[in-house]
Amino acid sequence: MKPRGHTTIGRRHFLKSAAALIALPQLEVFAAPTQFTTPARKARNFISIGSYLGLHQNAFFPQEVGRDFTMPETLKPLTAHRDSFSVFSGLDHRAPNGHKAWTNFLCGNTPNAYSLDQMIADQIGQDSRFPSVQLTAGTGEGTKAMSFTKRGIGLPMIQRPSVFYNQMFLSAADKSRMEHMLRSGKSSLDNVLDDALRLQKSVPSRDRDKLDEYFDSLRSVEKRMEHQIASINDPIPTTDYRLPDSDPITPNLLMEAETLMYDLMALALENESSRVLSMFLDGLGQVFSIDGEPLKAGYHGLSHHGNDPAMIRDLVKIERSHVQCLSNFITQLKEKKGVDGRSLIDDTIILMGTGMGDASRHSNRNLPTLVAGGGFDHGRHIAIDQTDQNAPLLGDLYVTLMQKLDLEVGTFSNASRNMNQLFS
Repeated sequence: MKPRGHTTIGRRHFLKSAAALIALPQLEVFAAPTQFTTPARKARNFISIGSYLGLHQNAFFPQEVGRDFTMPETLKPLTAHRDSFSVFSGLDHRAPNGHKAWTNFLCGNTPNAYSLDQMIADQIGQDSRFPSVQLTAGTGEGTKAMSFTKRGIGLPMIQRPSVFYNQMFLSAADKSRMEHMLRSGKSSLDNVLDDALRLQKSVPSRDRDKLDEYFDSLRSVEKRMEHQIASINDPIPTTDYRLPDSDPITPNLLMEAETLMYDLMALALENESSRVLSMFLDGLGQVFSIDGEPLKAGYHGLSHHGNDPAMIRDLVKIERSHVQCLSNFITQLKEKKGVDGRSLIDDTIILMGTGMGDASRHSNRNLPTLVAGGGFDHGRHIAIDQTDQNAPLLGDLYVTLMQKLDLEVGTFSNASRNMNQLFS
């Protein structure tokens, strides 16, 4: 089969051979050849890691462009994996500024829109026990979400490692109890849907859009529950891995929680419990220690450093610790094998980034972005000149990631190309 970028199908010939088609839409096959040059070797899994308090640009972006760049301070823990990741500068979604727009990280130009991970999960996640998994490490203020359904509903995140562990490795008693809960919940949901259908007949037309959104949310929950019920009798994986006696959920145990979540994600990929997982790195004001040394302020306060060198130095310590956790995760994926005997790192695309380009100024421009694994040609700093009116957007990179996962897409949010020519 020829790649999309080299198709020889002519539009006139296509129309003659498809006379039964009405109102032929604009198809990818007629796009410019370089626009849809799909990467040849496919990936199977997708991991997204989002830092709520940003990643300090000066310590994240290499000074040199291309290969053989000097490893910047934040990325130094990845030195042993430099051929397994690429770093991007100059990319963003042209989204609004401010923490309220942080969700542009996976949602694109419009905060709280259909997120990248859920687009992927809706295509490739349904064959797994968990079509998608949303995790969080750290504690922050208020209720947040990183993943959003097609209707813009924020998905809850699992904060306790023990909860995800127990879901993944159910005992026989837990399995029976879970089935009872799911079937009981499904019955209750059926009653709610019946009530909502009756209500739909009596509401004025101006309320029907909101009711339609409500229906979509209920149907999304119903679909997930039906999937869980259908897979309840699937073989449950076993593991020798054991969690600590208590969950590290307090703000000062952020790194401990992060380490456990990465371990569990590696297990989930290995036993094929899920192919799409996300982890949200939150942060609050408590002061904690890195490598035995207490920081000068809490994580949130350090992110608003006002260019104070001492605060930046401590902020980078936290961010370098995040990257150390990522490095350990990549090591695990290199050692574990997928279904076809390939290393899991080759089967898995890892996206690490943020919706906050500079938390100190609440700027959402020039978002620090890193992609690891997935069989890409890595080892480069790809710098985009944002002053170029034809410069790609972060969404163009996301199109490439989705195409690498064998999704037939050509757009994401306000992006309508890909970056396959620069990164494949």
